[in-house]
This record gives sequence, C-alpha cells and structure tokens, in this order.
Amino acid sequence: MGEKTKNFEHFSDFKMTINMERIKFIDLFCGIGGFRVAMDEACTENGLIPQCVFSSDIDKYCQDSYENNFGHRPTGDITKVDPKSIPDHDILFAGFPCQPFSIIGQMKGFDDTRGTLFFHIANILKEKKPKAFILENVKQLVGHDKGKTLKVIIKTLKELGYQHVQYAVLNALDYGLPQKRERVIIVGHREPILFSYPSPVRPFKPLSEILEKVVDKKHHASDYIKSKRKATHKSAYKLSIWHENKAGNICSYPYSCALRAGASYNYLLVNGERRLTPREMFRLQGFPETYKIIDNDTQAKKQAGNAVPVNLVKAVILKLLPYVATTLDITNVLREYEVEYGKE
Repeated sequence: MGEKTKNFEHFSDFKMTINMERIKFIDLFCGIGGFRVAMDEACTENGLIPQCVFSSDIDKYCQDSYENNFGHRPTGDITKVDPKSIPDHDILFAGFPCQPFSIIGQMKGFDDTRGTLFFHIANILKEKKPKAFILENVKQLVGHDKGKTLKVIIKTLKELGYQHVQYAVLNALDYGLPQKRERVIIVGHREPILFSYPSPVRPFKPLSEILEKVVDKKHHASDYIKSKRKATHKSAYKLSIWHENKAGNICSYPYSCALRAGASYNYLLVNGERRLTPREMFRLQGFPETYKIIDNDTQAKKQAGNAVPVNLVKAVILKLLPYVATTLDITNVLREYEVEYGKE
C-alpha cells in the first residue's frame, strides 16, 4: 500500500509538471546570470517552468560562471549571431551597454541604431517578436547625449511593434538589497497592457545579514589606509560601509554604495577597515548562497560590479509575468495598477 501511494505521488508530481506552463526566455549580455536567477525564482513562485532557450555574453569568465551555475555555456559575440537561429521565446532580457548613436540627430529610429549593441537586440526583437522584453542599463542612459539616446531607443522599440514601452529609474535599495544601485529598466509588450512598476519594499536587508563574521586577512586594508580614513571620518552607524568618492571624500551608510567593476581597490570598506569579500558582493546583488563563485577575487569583483541586482529585476518580472503567462490571474496586478493610477 505504501509503495502504491509513493508511486501515485510521483505520478501526481509528473502530471503537475506536465500541466505547468512553460515560459521561454533569452538572456542577452547575460554576464553571470542575474536575470536568469531572477526569472527562475519568479517563475517558481508562480508555478511556472522557466526555460532559457538562448544566452549570450562575450566575456570568457562570465561564460565560465554561467555554465557552472546553469549547466550550459552562453554563446559568445552576439554580433556574430544570426537572429533567425535564435529559438522562439516569450521574453527577452538584456542588460546592454550604453553607447552613442552615430546619426542620432536625424532621429530615424531603427536605422539610427546600426553599429551599436542595442541594434542587435532590436534586430532579434524584429525577427523573433517575443511577447515582452525587459532591458536594463545604467541610470546615466536617461541623460546620455542630452536624452537623445534613450529617445531613439524608445522610438525604435515602438516601431518594432511593441505597443507598450515605458521606462523608469529604480533603486536596488528599494527592493530589499542594502545597496544604492540605480538602474534604468525598460519594459515592453506587444499589447497595450496596464503595467506599473513595482512599489518600493522597505526595510532593506540589514548589513548584519550580508557581512561575514570572520574574513581572510587579505581583505583588510593597510594600516596606512585605515588610519588615514579614520582620521577624516567618523561613522554614525555601528555597522556601515565606507565609500570614498572621486574627490577623496569619505561617507558611510548602513548600506553599500553601488558596486563598480572598475572601482579603486579600497573604494568600499566595511567600517573603514576591510574590503568586501566576493560572497558579500554577490549577496549585495541578491545572488543566493547556492550560487557558485568560481573565479579569483579580481574577476569576482568585476562580475559582481557588472551584474544586474537580482531582487530589483525579479520585482519587475513578477509584475510583467501575468501579461505573458496565460495561466496566471491578472486581477491583482490590475488592482495595483488602478491604485497607482489613482495616485497620479
């Protein structure tokens, strides 16, 4: 009897899996997989099966990390990929570099984007026509080339048949992560949906849940650096991360300023004494403890500094999924939209 019950339970799980809706997506400029982690978590929470059908990143070390964590190696240079060869998908994710457009002043939309990495995103959208997309970029995109760059991007996306295109600057600090990291998030859908960005969630996770109790001596700053900083700054917080700006001024907060791939060696110091460990940096970006960090400290710092904040993009994905998945109830997101609309 026990064996029959066990077999029936296995059959029930199998049947449930068959009936679960599968959401296919592609992960462009995927880095170490921040969008992938966010999508996997968001789908799992909603009883959906996430399926990444294509990923791409030109960086070898990012490819190594992605493969070690997700089981397949991203394709390399996206400029060498024929859009027709990319499998059909429901959502496109891309954290693309900010680049100027050569003939931006003519405002020709799609034609203006040739020669940029965004052009290849647009070309894939044009060829594959996924239901939706989420694009991520630095907040400076909003004012880049006096706002013309973003204007061409939005115009291009609308020309490609996406009736809903909107953008917002969101801060990872507002979505549970103790890191001030502002990013432009562009959301698009082929239908005129009633999408609204997720409301801020406070409080953010305390540093005590991010920082390790004991760290290797190699992460400690020199006595000279420590004494120099403590001579000019006194923190108001028991546990804080000290930030040195380009002018050499020191400030400290109960959260981290944005991780930066190319920042100076002692750009961020815990209580003015030590650098962040790779695991702490990955936690600040929202990566789970199960994520395997396989590279040396230098590469890990670069990878964490270039990653998308998982909690932030996950919050956006959760708001978009009901407009992509056919099995999700859209009532709650519509109600949230009405509340948000009523505030304006």
